[in-house]
Amino acid sequence: MSLALQFAVYSQWRLAIIAATERFRQWLIEQDLSDAQTEQRLSRLEERIREDKLHVAFVAEFSRGKSELINSIFFTDYGNRILPSSAGRTTMCPTELLHAAGKPPAIDLLSIQTRGGNTSVSEYKQNPDAWRRIPLDIRSAKAMRDALRQVSETIRVPAEEAGKLGFTVDETQIGAFHVGEDGLVEIPRWRHAIINFPHPLLEQGLVILDTPGLNAIGTEPELTLSLLPNAHAVLFILAADTGVTQSDLLVWQDHIASNHGKRGRLVVLNKIDGLWDELKSEAEIDAEITRQAKSCADILGIHENQIFPVSAQKGLVAKINQDASLLIKSRLPELEAALSDELIPAKHDIVRDDAQREFGEIHQHIQELLEVRHANLSEQIGELSDLRGKNRSVVEYMMGKIQVEKEEFDAGLQHYYAVRSVFSTLTNKLFAHLGVKPLRQRTEKTRQAMSSATFSRQISRAIHAFFQEVQTCLKKSNAEIKEIRSMMDSVYKRLHVEHGLQLAAPADFSLAIYEKEIQRLESWCDTHLNNAIQFMTHEKNSIAHKFFEEIAMQAQKIFARANWDVESWLKIIMSPVETQVREHQLHLKRRLDSVQRIHEAADTLEERINELGAMEGDLQQQIKSLDAIARAMQTLMGRPGDREQKRAAGADAVQG
Repeated sequence: MSLALQFAVYSQWRLAIIAATERFRQWLIEQDLSDAQTEQRLSRLEERIREDKLHVAFVAEFSRGKSELINSIFFTDYGNRILPSSAGRTTMCPTELLHAAGKPPAIDLLSIQTRGGNTSVSEYKQNPDAWRRIPLDIRSAKAMRDALRQVSETIRVPAEEAGKLGFTVDETQIGAFHVGEDGLVEIPRWRHAIINFPHPLLEQGLVILDTPGLNAIGTEPELTLSLLPNAHAVLFILAADTGVTQSDLLVWQDHIASNHGKRGRLVVLNKIDGLWDELKSEAEIDAEITRQAKSCADILGIHENQIFPVSAQKGLVAKINQDASLLIKSRLPELEAALSDELIPAKHDIVRDDAQREFGEIHQHIQELLEVRHANLSEQIGELSDLRGKNRSVVEYMMGKIQVEKEEFDAGLQHYYAVRSVFSTLTNKLFAHLGVKPLRQRTEKTRQAMSSATFSRQISRAIHAFFQEVQTCLKKSNAEIKEIRSMMDSVYKRLHVEHGLQLAAPADFSLAIYEKEIQRLESWCDTHLNNAIQFMTHEKNSIAHKFFEEIAMQAQKIFARANWDVESWLKIIMSPVETQVREHQLHLKRRLDSVQRIHEAADTLEERINELGAMEGDLQQQIKSLDAIARAMQTLMGRPGDREQKRAAGADAVQG
């Protein structure tokens, strides 16, 4: 199955999950089982899946055929090249290709001059006025190519200005920018480009990241700190005629190798058509390609089967001309198959795990609610059945007994309300450590320390102190989380022992993943910023600017995600208690009301028992329907493309 077809199947699977989630939400509303929190959680789940993107990054030095490879894999249905592909540099700035629904096809370009401030690219994405917009005529491949060439534009500036914008000017260093005969340095005109057009794959959620070569990739830390590590697939492209050059190796070591253990990291040996020789046999050509692939694998320190030799140019021509033999010879299908096998299943697992976790927690909550209602109803029917043939005094005794239970439960609620107050206090303490606002205050404190610093050692200490404080905040937050969890565990057990409430153990939670992200951020900072070499080759203001523009900004993003997860967890562990307490209060009220009605002869005993029996039948049907929905959802969570699973899911969904 081709990448495009497999991605289309994956997109249909996502739509099926969204449809099933919407049916579940409507069922909850119809059965009067929904509440504001459940509604919000299901809405968020639908939105996350609907807005889900599949990010594929292409990384290479210039003249490796990167843009041609993107054309050959994704855009052959246009019958021509879409991205400009020619000798030399064609991508000078990080470029994202995506589809933004509701927006006209266009190229948004962010000026390189914006690097002179303290604002990151992600922040600029929230400010459309900061970008230059160029409309795209999607009806004409030529018009699109002409417009897209602007991504490759450069400007010439004095060396001092280039340095202030973050470009290393060094005549000896690989990847550095050089001063020309006119005394100026050629740098990219644009800092970032976003290309929005309605290609079918992009409409389904594909996002392609085209990166510049070594001489530009290291100047935008957000690219190496966020975009590349978070990409679901990274294709590192080499040229068959050159193998692994020194600059290739630097790109690999600095920006790819640290994340190579993740799924979807592939190495492409492009331009193998340069090794095709009419004076050699096919076997000799294949042997030469194999030798080059093995050599590249040895240098990069990976297994040979992780190298994919291809000819992107011949693959593009073959697809456009529908030349099957040339396509096979280009070996492009082998790369596409590997990309499909790595990319789609990995992304499917992420979405599936998220949906399973969210749906599972909501399903468990509703299931516990229905089981409690069923137990309460059975108890009530049993009580009334025991009153058959009993005199008025027995009914009065039963009424008094229930009244005492109700009063004892209401008295016990004082402890619950006290716990809620403690819960609120602990939550406030937690967010005092973990909140984004306190982090910004710490960032400002670091800014002041770096501004007043005279020596590089003082700047280094300020950076180290920042990370030390951040890690301390995460450790304190984890301690607060453990205390909250322990307290809620005691509450759950007490409500079960004293009042018989059925509560599963409160969910666990940890900030360990965010501690690792901060450690990774600090490691990157130590390698690329906070070290003796950087202090010797860069001005104090330049290092401070880079730290606040990217490092501190990434830390804020990490804390923002942690805050969102913690807020969700706090709701999850408190919601079952609130639901069970509310249900038990209603149960006691209904029991008392039923006995009072029998006592006052407002209803006959048998009429009331029959009425409760009908309610029990409805409740049992709700439980069966919930089980059917859960089975259908579980089946649907399987791998997209499995016909047996889809057929079973469809059958269960109809029954549910």
